[in-house]
Amino acid sequence: MRINRRTIQITLLGLLLVSGLFFAFTKPGDRFFEIAKNLDIYATVFKELNTYYVDEVDAKKSVETSIEALLKSFDPYTVYYPEDDIDEFLQMTTGKYQGIGIILSDINHAQRISFVEENSPAHKAGLGIGDQILRINGTLLEEKPDADPAILMKGSAGSTVEIEVLQVGKSNPTLFSIKRETVQIKNVVNTAIIRPGVGYILLEDFNASASKEVKNALIDLKKQGMQQLILDLRNNPGGLLTQAIDICNLFIPKGTKIVETRGKVEEWNKSYQALNQAVDTETPIIVLINNRTASAAEIVAGVLQDYDRAVILGQKSFGKGLVQVTRDLPYRTKMKITTAKYFIPSGRCIQALDYKNKNIDGSAKAYQDSAARVFYTKNGRKVVDGGGILPDQLTDKKSLSPFAQALLKQDIFFLFSSNYHGMHPNIAPAEVFAVDDALLEQFKNWLNKSQFSFETPVENQVKKLLEVTRDQPAYATFHKNIQEQTGQWMTRIDRELEQHSSELKPLLEQEMIMHYYLQQGLNKWSIRKDPTIQSAVELLAKPTKFASILTRREKP
Repeated sequence: MRINRRTIQITLLGLLLVSGLFFAFTKPGDRFFEIAKNLDIYATVFKELNTYYVDEVDAKKSVETSIEALLKSFDPYTVYYPEDDIDEFLQMTTGKYQGIGIILSDINHAQRISFVEENSPAHKAGLGIGDQILRINGTLLEEKPDADPAILMKGSAGSTVEIEVLQVGKSNPTLFSIKRETVQIKNVVNTAIIRPGVGYILLEDFNASASKEVKNALIDLKKQGMQQLILDLRNNPGGLLTQAIDICNLFIPKGTKIVETRGKVEEWNKSYQALNQAVDTETPIIVLINNRTASAAEIVAGVLQDYDRAVILGQKSFGKGLVQVTRDLPYRTKMKITTAKYFIPSGRCIQALDYKNKNIDGSAKAYQDSAARVFYTKNGRKVVDGGGILPDQLTDKKSLSPFAQALLKQDIFFLFSSNYHGMHPNIAPAEVFAVDDALLEQFKNWLNKSQFSFETPVENQVKKLLEVTRDQPAYATFHKNIQEQTGQWMTRIDRELEQHSSELKPLLEQEMIMHYYLQQGLNKWSIRKDPTIQSAVELLAKPTKFASILTRREKP
């Protein structure tokens, strides 16, 4: 929507009137006087820009930019949603959107499908991961580099989108006409009995249907004979606080305190309790977390830890102990604002970053481990605040080599898998598929012909050394000696592949399985090969050790 000069004048007049009212009814030194004063300054600055700036001022863009800069100075979770982004906001909270069920990514200078929702309109139409989108409703993406494909794909349920697609393995594009539907994003993406008596639930999100999905999964697993449970919250960014409360309620008795929120507005402070009868208060549980487990997911992990209801296994969680509420603003806009911190039953807050006291560069300060306060679980086990949930059982976090990181960053596994899928319609079932030496050799041959670029840290440092010593008297001799050792420090892709083959195989396996079998196939692979899941299974097989972790008393 274009805002004309008259609209700007009226808006500015309104700002000036509001600031004038503040001036009339407040005293110097009062906080509201400062607000009015700065609103007046802001309105005047905008008025001067609009009147005298050499080019036409885009009011909408300028104001949105200033709002975003303002909110950025507080914390990354306080966000303004203009009218154009309301669909995104609703998708985040409800887990529903209107579309065809794909995610597009810019890969190798092309818009390619990187995710397909199973049983979605796109899936039913035959689209797959790796397919390249050329046109959307007649718009040739190559000619419109600034166009947002996600916006072009938008439309109401029941309407049709026409997309021209170059599918993997085909040389000519195909035109698809696909009817949009309301797509429900799943929170629980895997439920299975992974060993006799051992149930597994993979929870990836906390939108409006999360607790219902977990409850249904829990009941279904119990019908299948589940006697122990692994609840996987790794890489879960969190979501709705109400869903975290309801999920905790599935495992702890009615009337039990779950979480408390405390903020500046006292009437908004609240203590939340379990309102319903629990589904299961006895089954041994292991909760998996890592450094990308955040917010609502941390509440679930922390509450179950505080009541000694579950053993927490993995790596330290992200540490987001802040609560946001959504406020409706004029003209169909919204604002999500941080209003409180949450405190779990032991009394601790797990917030890791201090957004009030920032570093000189504007980044938030991390709470120091030395400043962490000690709290105790129901059974008297020691837990600490500030910095996330610390697992009861830590697992090794293996960092990827620079070579593997480069392959991932340049989407090499994705591109190879797409290419391979185009030439080989089938591979072994996900339950047994493995990258063997022969397939790794094909990957190497393909990689050598690709545009992949990589320089080992050693080669990088040697080149820097040669550069900084160029003006030295002994440079010629030094350069000669270095060049004679080229075979030792120069990057060789085949050598890198050989050195890191054990690390690369599972990464390639995951990508290939995703191309052929989508999320369902990846779930089967993870149950078979994920080392953290294997660690959880091993611990559940040792009931005495499991029980000793939860009953260890450390409280004086």
